[in-house]
Amino acid sequence: MAKQKLKRFAEFADYPHTFDFAYELQGKWHQEVFKNNNPIVLELGCGKGEYTVALAQEYPEKNYIGIDIKSNRMWVGAKKALDNNLNNVGFMRALMHRISELFAPGEVSEIWITFPDPFIRHRSAKHRLTHTRFLRLYKQILKPGGVINFKTDSDELFAFTQNMLQYLNITPEVVEFNVHENPDAEPMLKNVCTYYETLFLKRGKTIKFTRFKLDNLQEEKAAGFEVWFENERLKMVAEGKSTGL
Repeated sequence: MAKQKLKRFAEFADYPHTFDFAYELQGKWHQEVFKNNNPIVLELGCGKGEYTVALAQEYPEKNYIGIDIKSNRMWVGAKKALDNNLNNVGFMRALMHRISELFAPGEVSEIWITFPDPFIRHRSAKHRLTHTRFLRLYKQILKPGGVINFKTDSDELFAFTQNMLQYLNITPEVVEFNVHENPDAEPMLKNVCTYYETLFLKRGKTIKFTRFKLDNLQEEKAAGFEVWFENERLKMVAEGKSTGL
């Protein structure tokens, strides 16, 4: 297993469409990487890159970049993209909290967040990829009208996200509480299943999805939500309703 990981690390580093913490490409992705002006779409926490590759195959008129911290996982998608001669796909190792250092303002048209770690413990909420801490960063790199697509099996994370959006006065464009049971759900939401999504479905979990924009995100509201959430967490701890973990 260790030898296989080392092999994948080396191959990932040598692939022409893979990158490590490419801060030098901020504002240059169109010109230096994709050689076109097509919209750039990110998949954050892309894992094995199933969604990144599937979307790139379905929509060749867009450029896709899968982002994760583990190149061993992304190797799977990177190799598939290479084997299928997909020129509109890239993969990058990066830290999510530094996403605004990797892309220039307005350089990104769309973001996908698929099955991220829900960080169930309340005190870890700031690590959730739909937390206001990250929404602020996404807004910096998204062009006006750019959208966020969020797909999860976690009831807790989905409820947290919906409540947060309501607090921020952001109305989602799409809300699906059970993607695979809705005959009217967008085909891509059902036809593309990540490794983890397949596992969750076998366990009987429902898959949730929402799409929203950040044009109306206000800094004061975002900061206010974080203060409110922390006060509520401390109140629960004081009342013995939470361990505070």
